[in-house]
Amino acid sequence: MAVGPKKSLALDANVLLDLAEERDFAHEFREAFARRGYSFLIPPTVIAELDLLATLGRARQRRLADISLGRITRWGCQPFTLSSTDLAIAARFAARLLDLRLIPETELNDGKILAQASLAGVPLLVTSDKHLLDIGEDALLPAFNEADLPPVHPAHPKRLMSAVR
Repeated sequence: MAVGPKKSLALDANVLLDLAEERDFAHEFREAFARRGYSFLIPPTVIAELDLLATLGRARQRRLADISLGRITRWGCQPFTLSSTDLAIAARFAARLLDLRLIPETELNDGKILAQASLAGVPLLVTSDKHLLDIGEDALLPAFNEADLPPVHPAHPKRLMSAVR
């Protein structure tokens, strides 16, 4: 179920928190790709993570999550929703990544976010999450193929910036 235009990127929660923290690399990334006509899509689990941080996080996390949630549209980001069937598919995919030991047990949401981006038809997940960035392409691609999902490639914003310079 594709929800985004052809040139779209999914953003992970840590990128939104970097924007809230006014980190230069995050704003440079967002501005550069917005100028190139990309849209920024926010998976449902990312919104849930930000909501949780805004409620239960440490003081700094609460502040940054509140800023992120309040500025998502100003930053040109669009949260998207998925059907309950798609959310179940994402949960199964995340469980499979755990079984394959591609993500730690504490990072189940990472697997859900990858699957949600895939279900939305977004080929890149912009993240600074080491757990996601450390998954080898040779291990991740077969997991997507097994689930009959289009692959999503985690990429750091700095890496994407260097690719367009």
